[in-house]
Amino acid sequence: MVRKVREHISQNEGLIFERSSAGKYAYQLPEAQVPEIDPAAALGADAVRPEIPDFPEVSEVEVVRHFTRLSTWNYGIDHGMYPLGSCTMKYNAKINEYVARLEGIAGEHPYQPEALAQGCLKIMKLLQDYLIEITGMDAITLQPAAGAHGELTGCLLIRAYLQSQGNPRTKILIPDSAHGTNPATAVIAGYEVEAIRSNSKGCLDLEALHNAVSEDVAALMVTNPNTLGIFEENIAKAAEILHAKGAQLYMDGANMNALVAMARPGDFGVDVMHLNLHKTFSTPHGGGGPGAGPVAVKKHLEPFLPVPVVEDDGKGGWKLNHKRKQSIGRVRAYVGNFGVLVRALAYTMANGRDGLRQTTLDAVLNSNYIRAKLADLYDLAYSGPTLHECVFNDKRQLTSGVRTGDIAKRLIDYGFHPYTVSFPLIAAGAMMIEPTETESKEELDLFIAAMRDIAGECATQPELVKNAPQSTRVTRMDEVAAARKPVLRWKSH
Repeated sequence: MVRKVREHISQNEGLIFERSSAGKYAYQLPEAQVPEIDPAAALGADAVRPEIPDFPEVSEVEVVRHFTRLSTWNYGIDHGMYPLGSCTMKYNAKINEYVARLEGIAGEHPYQPEALAQGCLKIMKLLQDYLIEITGMDAITLQPAAGAHGELTGCLLIRAYLQSQGNPRTKILIPDSAHGTNPATAVIAGYEVEAIRSNSKGCLDLEALHNAVSEDVAALMVTNPNTLGIFEENIAKAAEILHAKGAQLYMDGANMNALVAMARPGDFGVDVMHLNLHKTFSTPHGGGGPGAGPVAVKKHLEPFLPVPVVEDDGKGGWKLNHKRKQSIGRVRAYVGNFGVLVRALAYTMANGRDGLRQTTLDAVLNSNYIRAKLADLYDLAYSGPTLHECVFNDKRQLTSGVRTGDIAKRLIDYGFHPYTVSFPLIAAGAMMIEPTETESKEELDLFIAAMRDIAGECATQPELVKNAPQSTRVTRMDEVAAARKPVLRWKSH
């Protein structure tokens, strides 16, 4: 058994009050060399409060250890592996944070005159040039604040372009293997959505696509590699089908972690795409904080990019162009989340071309290593080759009444964050695993051992798995009751 291989987490930390003992001090100072005064007399009675009843009396080391242990209750990438498929929870290199905190970068005001912001503008221009080269596109905007925001920006660019051609069209096609944000974004942009089925290989069905493309279709939004981790082998033919009918090909670039320095979307017919900098370029991810979802386009969409656009000022420097007649307008305050962009540039430059290529190869290798080591115990949703992530299902474990969510919760007992549960929807009972290039073979082996142990438990002790997690502060929740009778407001008694 490899249970509790992650002993960095303390689940049973008590209250600081329970550690209190009268007379303990967190510090010790010599007697004061100045006369003692009455605080109320010096500050006024209203500014002084009495002693706090039952305030804990503890030593410094007890305070430090208590709050350090509490900090482990928030699982993070600095604690261990995040095997979340599709979300690409890669490690954020510390060099990124160092560069973003440099005084001349972190302290710059967003409304600073361009003449005093040449370094910041150069950072943006350099990142733009790198991302254009990586994607094979012609132009880019760094403004969007997240991947889904980038999708919306891309849809608005497509609408503006088609409107300039005389017809914005009404419909966007979306494969059943796409990310869930794609149909939501299309609807927000004002389009109707039509799903396109995948074939038996888990790829886009070209015949279904051909039959669906009409004069009303504005674009196809395709995730490539798709959410099964499979590269769309007929993507260039799909582009030809769309372009023949005047439609655009939008690529959700969330899975570019599997393509960087190996394949360029612009080379296989993509017209517009977004990049999730947190997924591919090692910037902070999640928590509702700042993000970035740059949108790259081919030349015919470039006039419609959001303003301002970083341009050569003709004097050896850079300027922001706010006056572009066909622009869809600003989609984010200032120039986007600049600190995130700095981190992405630091990551790109630290790796270089060869390093970025190696991260892609390592991501694919790590995923396929896990796939090969677990394929005898868990069924694969699709048997074809996969890249940076692999998708199993719970078909074999269902014979014991164990589902994908049960296995994910049991992983918590082994000290790992769960994989992505029940997604993509195209695969029933999906277990979606993506280790990224970050993880070492030793870490992967621990995860594999945990998954293999759990598979054994599913066969011999299914109730143990169905009641997981066992070792957490809060154990198995009644999910049915939580869904049917949610408690949305806390009432103190």
